[in-house]
Amino acid sequence: MQLNPGWNGSSVDVLWGRAAGPGDTLHYVWSSLGAPAVLLVATAGGASALPIDWPRLLSPSPAGAIRIDPPSSVLYSGAIVFSKVFEQSEAGAGQEIFYPPYDLSEFSWDSLNHTLNHSALTAELRGGPSMDPGGTFSNGSLSFRVTAYEAGGRDQPLPSLLHTPNSSKVEFVLAGVAPRANTSRFLLEVAAVQGEGVAQTLLSSRSIDDEFTPTIFEMLSLVAESQNLSSPLSFLQWKGTAYGSPRPRRQDGIRCQAGGLREPTWTLPPSSIVRAYFGEGGGTSYSIRALNISFGGEDEHVYQERRYLSWSALVGFGQPPRDTFSPLVISIMAVALGTPALILLLGSCLVLLAQRRRYSEYEPIN
Repeated sequence: MQLNPGWNGSSVDVLWGRAAGPGDTLHYVWSSLGAPAVLLVATAGGASALPIDWPRLLSPSPAGAIRIDPPSSVLYSGAIVFSKVFEQSEAGAGQEIFYPPYDLSEFSWDSLNHTLNHSALTAELRGGPSMDPGGTFSNGSLSFRVTAYEAGGRDQPLPSLLHTPNSSKVEFVLAGVAPRANTSRFLLEVAAVQGEGVAQTLLSSRSIDDEFTPTIFEMLSLVAESQNLSSPLSFLQWKGTAYGSPRPRRQDGIRCQAGGLREPTWTLPPSSIVRAYFGEGGGTSYSIRALNISFGGEDEHVYQERRYLSWSALVGFGQPPRDTFSPLVISIMAVALGTPALILLLGSCLVLLAQRRRYSEYEPIN
């Protein structure tokens, strides 16, 4: 992981994560220039580079400032943008009040240099509104925590996401921010930018195996697929829960729901690195789909009590990780299903033996 490659100045946050394999290279480019976003590029071979035209990137028209060298090595490119945070509350009689949204492209962000950990492969984008007349962020902050992985495994803290070396984790954290109503719910707008010929699908899968995330049975994935090959190219994957504690436990769970895919209200991505790579055009050059992820329900007021909200997701390349039944769950199912079957079999044998013994006491009639 490298911060601001080729830039010697300050007040800029571009974090380049590079994973080189024997036949390809995966590039993750995180930035808070505009709205927080990650640029995903997969290239053939292990020698691709990421040259950045810094004067152009920091200008009002950053198109063309980020590219991959050599361009012919690019196999896939896409981006995830975290654009806005909405707040709504119940007004009675089934009505809802929507407050002015927090536009993340207008936030001021702390320097990544203070949170970047090269050994743990972690970093944190933390910030607040540039203008906060209501003082809702006076004692709070909004942050995106990034974690890269060198191998496959499972996170220890809930929701215990299963990850691969082809994925990274992003954790959205709202801490200490004052809600504008007693029944407020927050929604995070997430947008996916894809190149030409790529389709996006929101998938939901359910499993009875909740060993690692108790009571949570739903996994959601925003998948980008090639229209020609119908093969997954990238994904954003999360479980249907958020948490109201820095050290989450089962009782700290907050309901998490996803709206349908839609076209966003904006036409240009509010992120400089996305515009720097994909250009300013849109239409035929790239497509954008957005969805809102909501936290909390009508009867849930965990955030109002604790002033803390965390939601974790995986972002990566290829097929999203799939949970399989663990040996513990398989053993429990085998005992739960096998014991009644064994009792039924033994009972049938005992009945047959009893019947044979009863009739064998009598002599046959001649």
